[in-house]
Amino acid sequence: MAARLNRRAVLAALPLTALGGTVKASAPGLSLSGKFVQGGFAVGRTAPRAVIDVDGQILTTASANGWFVVGFDRDAPPVSKLTVTTPDGSAVDERAIAVGDFDIQRIDGLPPEQVTPTDPALLARLEAEGVRKSAGFASQADLEGFREGFVPPVADARRSARFGGQRILNGEPKRPHYGMDLAVPVGTPVRAPASGLVCFAETGLHYEGGLVLIDHGQGLVSAYLHLSRIVAPAGAYVSKGQLIAESGKEGRATGPHLCWRMKWRGRNLDPSLMVGAGPFRV
Repeated sequence: MAARLNRRAVLAALPLTALGGTVKASAPGLSLSGKFVQGGFAVGRTAPRAVIDVDGQILTTASANGWFVVGFDRDAPPVSKLTVTTPDGSAVDERAIAVGDFDIQRIDGLPPEQVTPTDPALLARLEAEGVRKSAGFASQADLEGFREGFVPPVADARRSARFGGQRILNGEPKRPHYGMDLAVPVGTPVRAPASGLVCFAETGLHYEGGLVLIDHGQGLVSAYLHLSRIVAPAGAYVSKGQLIAESGKEGRATGPHLCWRMKWRGRNLDPSLMVGAGPFRV
């Protein structure tokens, strides 16, 4: 999970007018739109570089143009409170978060080492892979790619698994499935659904096979799993619709498909909710 901004350090840098001093200041403007549901998101606009506090934690700052994005986890509580703070004051928006509709997904016949690894060498490999992936998910690029709205990363796909379903692997309950599976043949072009920075790109991972992560701005990171070939390297800036990889069946996969995931500050989001939601202009 990305490191959170330190509340004391951020607020200490603001003048007294932002902290309840004797001089009364006008509050910054604040507008929000999005999908206020577990796994959903909100895109907002406020004063440039305003500090964004979500549910009592300072998690991000607005862009130079005042844009920001926040996410609501798959297990988000029923209410989310967002506060924006500037040297001129603060504004608050509190929203109800609807309960998500999640199913149960049973997958049998997986190799045991893909479900409950025990080999010490494999466990060490998984730990090292986890460190590298965490660094990718911790990216916080100063971009506004999320404003464009998203398109599906593959064409003519059949959704074979929904986001958020409780996974039971080889009869053993596991974490929910934090992605949306799109059934497509091996070698299907995978394109960036919105512009952003490639913050991770590796092949041969134990669970994911080929994996690409894209930061669309402020730590809204989308993930593409089980890839057979990667085209866009780490550090590359990609535009909406640009080819980034080809789908496959690498890693923990029972057949050819693309698993599409999304995170924001460690919160697991449903990428399908982003499709068709933009572009955001106000």
